Amino acid sequence: MQEFISNSPEETEIIAENLANSLKGGEVIAFRGNLGMGKTCFTRGLAKGLGFLGDVTSHTFALINEYLGGRLNIYHFDMYRISTWDELYSSGFFEYLETGGVIAAEWSENIENALPQNTIYVEIESLGEVSRKITIHQREE
Repeated sequence: MQEFISNSPEETEIIAENLANSLKGGEVIAFRGNLGMGKTCFTRGLAKGLGFLGDVTSHTFALINEYLGGRLNIYHFDMYRISTWDELYSSGFFEYLETGGVIAAEWSENIENALPQNTIYVEIESLGEVSRKITIHQREE
């Protein structure tokens, strides 16, 4: 388990870039944290660390945003509205697991039972207006 304190969105992105350097493909990154904690900011850092040059945006109505063309592709899922297995299957989540890219899943609590054994959890907690505690760990069985 690793713990970090971030005092700015830029620091959060750097923490994520460093994590991206260790990714080999096929990982699922499951975010935990309330609205506005920096999950999309963290994903932006992952994408940058993997060499993606485009914009990384927060989900509006899209279930998935694809960031293609870096060292590894990133599939950024918003699982907020997923509440059944049928909805999860319809999202394409299981097909994306087979691509060799990286899945970054916001609101992963909604799909806890579908997350693979090697899931990397990123928990983000508020310590103030812009400060965050970021804990990164793999699923403990």
